[in-house]
Amino acid sequence: MPTWNPGQYLKFEAERTRPCRDLASRISVAHPRRIIDLGSGPGNSTEVIASLWPDAEVTALDSSEEMVQKGRENYPNFHWLSEDISRWAAGSTDSFDIVLSNAALHWVPNHNVVVPQLLNHVSSGGALAFQMPADINAPPHKLMREIAARPVREWQAYDLPYYYDLLSRDAASVDAWEVTYMHVMESPDEIVEWYKGTGLRPYLDTANSEAERERFLDQYREGIRRLYPPRPDGRVLFPFRRIFVIAYR
Repeated sequence: MPTWNPGQYLKFEAERTRPCRDLASRISVAHPRRIIDLGSGPGNSTEVIASLWPDAEVTALDSSEEMVQKGRENYPNFHWLSEDISRWAAGSTDSFDIVLSNAALHWVPNHNVVVPQLLNHVSSGGALAFQMPADINAPPHKLMREIAARPVREWQAYDLPYYYDLLSRDAASVDAWEVTYMHVMESPDEIVEWYKGTGLRPYLDTANSEAERERFLDQYREGIRRLYPPRPDGRVLFPFRRIFVIAYR
């Protein structure tokens, strides 16, 4: 599992939080009493939940001690759990009116097992809601694999019919859609900074030295500059595709 740096992740807080707002705004659950945010990171997605349902008891769960510590500092009113999503899904007996995961499940293996388990933690009339990146074959990820000196375990996300079939057997209804966000970056180097907070982590963590890490980043930065030339105003357009799923009990 890659290490996580809350400061690096939150360099693009607005862009990373927007999909959570879009997901949460589509959840049709009246007056949820208990909500859990799985893979909450430093709490930016959990804050969205709390603002929409201020009377609910909110729990934030993340496997990164660094993220949980930062979250506790920023949002002491939430209940924080340092736990792996898979272990929680398989071992917890707790249930919630909304089980939400914003940009985290793609780091979790065995979706065929874990995703139905998550639905089992949803109370009757509640919802399982999640969104994930769906651009593993986008140019920045292909570039990572081309440069890498050794293979790494990347994240996984399947297409929407896969999740519909997985959840429709036990859900009352399933709402699913996808969005390609067009982020406006100040330069190609900002795309590198974006991925340093997420997709590049497995590659950087396998580097044998700081020098090897910097060589990888230099090559990656050069490739990103070729892939994303500036627009006439000097900025760069960075498309980023995500999938969204809401399953109701």
